[in-house]
Amino acid sequence: MMIHPMFLCHGAPDLVLEENDFTRFLKEIGKQRQPKAIVLFTAHWETEVTAISSIEGTYDMIYDFYGFPKELYRKQYPAKGSPKLAKKVKQLLEDKNIPANLDEKRGADHGTWSLLSIMYPEAEIPVVQISVNPFRPMEEQFRLGEALKSLAEEDILIIGSGSTVHNLRTINANAIKPESWAVEFDDWLIEKITHVSRKELFDYQALAPHARLAVPREEHIVPLFIAMGSGQTEAPKLLYRSYAYGTLTYLGVEF
Repeated sequence: MMIHPMFLCHGAPDLVLEENDFTRFLKEIGKQRQPKAIVLFTAHWETEVTAISSIEGTYDMIYDFYGFPKELYRKQYPAKGSPKLAKKVKQLLEDKNIPANLDEKRGADHGTWSLLSIMYPEAEIPVVQISVNPFRPMEEQFRLGEALKSLAEEDILIIGSGSTVHNLRTINANAIKPESWAVEFDDWLIEKITHVSRKELFDYQALAPHARLAVPREEHIVPLFIAMGSGQTEAPKLLYRSYAYGTLTYLGVEF
């Protein structure tokens, strides 16, 4: 059975310390899908040219946040790299005239380990972490994902790790329910995703309600378009949706 690419919101770093509906969803996804390897595009690694982690052993941990509980900075997730798969990914991109570099040093950031430590706590599945460039048009992000479509046939799970609504200035730790504008933006996005309205999605900043407020900077939404491009179905599925802190989206979409 082919493993379909997914876009997953990685939420706040302390998600890994919580037990809630979203973490239960992630655990269930991990039980249902046991890939041979994982290729993950993380919103927390930005490079001009696509960079691909080619780690021989275990990733170092990157704690790319501040002001969280001390136990979070002691969190370990000993994910293993795969230089062989990294080279394959690089070749697939270059076959489509997309430049890419191998990176043998960078550790795993929380866009990677927060999700994977919940989904695959044993850290037994090899991981190839890939950077994003938020300044490329969404059509180019989609084509980047498209170049990697064939990986699904080898039971390799592609994950876009980011968020849809991601405006840290609007976060409210005391919020009981999500802000209406955040819901409206996601409603529009989900409708276009599930109906495969790509032309409108590529122009979401001009067409979607509250787009500038929801996405002041595009690094967190880029992994959505990459995962979409690598999709294996013409009927993407919304797997999960909820909110934290009033405006931070927790979303799961399968392509």
